[in-house]
Amino acid sequence: MESSFSFGVILAGLATLIIVANTLVAVVVLALIHRNEGAGLCFTLNLALADTLIGVAISGLVTDQLSSSPQPTQKSLCSLRMAFITSSSTASVLTVMLIALDRYLAIKRPLRSFQLMSGLVAGTSIAGLWLVSYLIGFLPLAIPMFQQTTYQGPCSFFAVFHPRFVLTLSCAGFFPALLLFVFFYCDMLKIASAHSQQIRKMEQAGAGAGTYRSPRTASDFKAFRTVAILIGSFTLSWAPFLITGIVQAACQSCHLYLLLERYLWLLGVANSLLNPLVYAYWQKEVRQQLYQMALGAQKRLASLLSLCSARNAGHEGPRESSCRIVTVSHPQLDG
Repeated sequence: MESSFSFGVILAGLATLIIVANTLVAVVVLALIHRNEGAGLCFTLNLALADTLIGVAISGLVTDQLSSSPQPTQKSLCSLRMAFITSSSTASVLTVMLIALDRYLAIKRPLRSFQLMSGLVAGTSIAGLWLVSYLIGFLPLAIPMFQQTTYQGPCSFFAVFHPRFVLTLSCAGFFPALLLFVFFYCDMLKIASAHSQQIRKMEQAGAGAGTYRSPRTASDFKAFRTVAILIGSFTLSWAPFLITGIVQAACQSCHLYLLLERYLWLLGVANSLLNPLVYAYWQKEVRQQLYQMALGAQKRLASLLSLCSARNAGHEGPRESSCRIVTVSHPQLDG
């Protein structure tokens, strides 16, 4: 019971941080989109939305972990919660893939990428992404082999979903996505290396006497770094959970559910906190907009405090002036 309560407290803190961080990122990105529309910003906004929904979904599990009631959550409600969490997590991962694809096309085919990634294409991609995510998340509710035959509570992932579902997700989703990430990274590394060789050749040929610098070098490095961060956070967060889930599916006599649900699943969910902290705040325009919003809030707070001080001084002013009038008027009456 004490262990469940501690897990509930950790889950509550994680859900709160996820919701606050991603909501803040969503507000900042909305302000940027209002000023300058772009497919990359739309994908970033969708990532913040998906991660916020994960925080909202896991907050529903907190009451089960902190409650002392002997009656567990109904299996149907628990299944819906887990399906919603799985759908939101899938949407988050697929959005990360779209962001990586957007950065990859920006380097591989910069002009073609600008033509392809229009608002219509971005909106259609995001709509299709959410459709696929909900189909995957609610798949266990339609296929009995992905459901547990018995349910004892409290509500958790493996309390309602069979490890076969994790095996299917890993083989059909995680490993193909990881291979795609690695392909993007290696091809971008190849392109960046080719650009560096071209720059060195032009400098050796005397183009600008060593002062020449390709305008794409900085943008290539930023895109290269972004994809590297996406690969690292995605792999470190979800790989332990999915690989251990495969082991549990292959070894029915192994009892790895406690490790999976209390530690590795929590690590995977924590990716929704890493996304805004490591990726969104890494973008220069997001940091600048956040700084401007903080300055605006500080100015409004200073104006409010000065207004309150002025009102307090205004209330004290008439009492002081009335006392001064009384003091001056008495000598005049005596004279």
